Amino acid sequence: MKIGIFTKPEEPRAAALVARLVEWAADKNVQLFINERLNEKPDGVFSASDAKIAEVSDLIVTLGGDGTMLAVARLLEGRGTPVFGINLGTLGYLAEFPAEEALEALSEVMLGHYRIARRTLIDWCVIRNQGIVGKGCALNDVVVNKATLARVIEIDCTVGSHYVTTYRADGLIIATPTGSTAYNLSAGGPIIYPSVGAICIAPICPHTLTNRPLILPDKKKIKLELKTREQEVVLASDGQITFQLLANDTVELKKSDSTFNVIVSKEKDYFHILRSKLRWSGR
Repeated sequence: MKIGIFTKPEEPRAAALVARLVEWAADKNVQLFINERLNEKPDGVFSASDAKIAEVSDLIVTLGGDGTMLAVARLLEGRGTPVFGINLGTLGYLAEFPAEEALEALSEVMLGHYRIARRTLIDWCVIRNQGIVGKGCALNDVVVNKATLARVIEIDCTVGSHYVTTYRADGLIIATPTGSTAYNLSAGGPIIYPSVGAICIAPICPHTLTNRPLILPDKKKIKLELKTREQEVVLASDGQITFQLLANDTVELKKSDSTFNVIVSKEKDYFHILRSKLRWSGR
């Protein structure tokens, strides 16, 4: 079995954890491959490029937070490789295994005792003058917003063949259920259970207060046309990839045919994660 390891850049705890993973893998017929960001690599682990690790790995292990998971989701390009997230960040909605539980949980995975959550991805493309000038895939969200403090921007929104409205706001968030607890939540959008087949459109500081978040079936295709001129407007995919938009550019979004497959704990349900991460009160 080949396991690829991706680390958060400049993560001080990564080297010690990789050493523990090497020791764990020694008698398990496992080959470990690690990305080239880790400076100190112990014996027993092979260094490779991100692209090569994504290509050859049967299982991906991430050492970091949710940002590392988002980067891996983009890198896998819909391959479907299961991803085991060890949380070295702060929240850890996706990377849910704490470092002290990781090796025991990985041993269970090797025995086939695990559960996979198949998370929705959004495919997006930018059309300019009838040609595609940019495209990508997002696990959390696609955000269209102004690059600097300025007036509100205007975006025509169409769902399927139906015109919805012209949003006048600081921007728009198109969020998956996974991304519903990210920027969408901060902007007043709803929390969506991960397995629900839904996409949320949430305006950021809308000019019209009755423009509230809208939940759609994820089979619906969404089209956004930027009407604003003489302002810098950008599209951000998972907050990691940005693309500058021009007036009359059209952004088309649809549910991807692929999913991002996350290994999740059998012991914790989604509501446990919400209670622990969002500090919800309870018994």
